[in-house]
Amino acid sequence: MIVVLMGVSGSGKTTVGLLLAERLGCGFSDADGFHPPKNVEKMRAGIPLTDDDRWPWLHALRAAIEGWEREGVDRVVACSALKQVYRDILAPRDDVTFVYLKGSAAVIGPRLAARTGHYMNPKLLDSQFAALEEPAGALTVDIAGTPGEIVADILGKLGRIAQPGLSPPAA
Repeated sequence: MIVVLMGVSGSGKTTVGLLLAERLGCGFSDADGFHPPKNVEKMRAGIPLTDDDRWPWLHALRAAIEGWEREGVDRVVACSALKQVYRDILAPRDDVTFVYLKGSAAVIGPRLAARTGHYMNPKLLDSQFAALEEPAGALTVDIAGTPGEIVADILGKLGRIAQPGLSPPAA
């Protein structure tokens, strides 16, 4: 099972994803690691990415998903996947479960402002919400709770029971 945690920057994809992967006993990947350096520099400078910037990134991530599927391993992936066309690239055969981490700008804005060590410029939050096409077929989870509460909600919606004490395999 491949689970993609999606949503705007600051919605908790990485924090929740790491905890979810631990509870499921599987690996975790952050889609940010698949961006080419020029995309990272644009985001760091507060310049929104275009679709042309995103296509190679999305195709690289899809290739990784196909590799995990071939290997038969479960994986949790943190990826904004803001538009339906992006989700179509990531899951052309509906072979990925999307979990939408939903929250308002009022909740997410302060999180972004307090975050350190990340290249995503908080000034880009408005452009993220403008680009967001809320998914019709995803599991939707409210991000107002704690990471543990959010993960419990996701596990319930996935029909999975956490495997306490398991650590995820190395990325």
